[in-house]
Amino acid sequence: MKRFFVALTVLIAILSAPNKADAELRYGPMLGVNMSTLKFKQSLIEVNKVCGMSAGVTTEVIFPGLGFGINSGIYYEMRGAKLHLGGKLIWSSQGFGTERSYLHYLEIPIHLRFKWTRMSGIEDYVAPFVFGGPSFSLLIGHSHIKALEYANGEMGLTVGGGLEIMRNWQVSYSFTWGMVYAEQTKLLDHFSAKNRTMDLRVTYLF
Repeated sequence: MKRFFVALTVLIAILSAPNKADAELRYGPMLGVNMSTLKFKQSLIEVNKVCGMSAGVTTEVIFPGLGFGINSGIYYEMRGAKLHLGGKLIWSSQGFGTERSYLHYLEIPIHLRFKWTRMSGIEDYVAPFVFGGPSFSLLIGHSHIKALEYANGEMGLTVGGGLEIMRNWQVSYSFTWGMVYAEQTKLLDHFSAKNRTMDLRVTYLF
């Protein structure tokens, strides 16, 4: 949580800088789907990917002439995985089988962004962009699987790219590697997992 508030303070400082008047600030709604899994430290059980979704508000600040900027926002995102706990006696003996472990997060990304803005007018119709940086997530809910315990939040590193269409619509694809554990089992020490998430998102910026 300390990292979360430090990053949020840095973001506010950037957006409040004296030269912000020279930058283009836009915001708008975002909807997306994802494919996620949980990467455990040891391969003791079979783990399958599951589909999830995200929704929220995105902000983008781009400095004209440079193409560099920052994008952030606040999102709801559902991640998780299908865990075959019944494949091991330690859990099957307690009645656990194939369990869907869903994690519900409130996410704030803080990503550096570069957008190609000098293409002789073509950028008014289509402009590619790339981005990357940390994403901070606060756990707001999860599946009730008694064999597991959950971290209160996580930090991930995200890289991605996309296209801006007609200056308002943005379609992006990204991959996020969880840097800290998201959940762990109660019975085995150090059997913990980190999130791995692929996101496809559509945003409309005013």
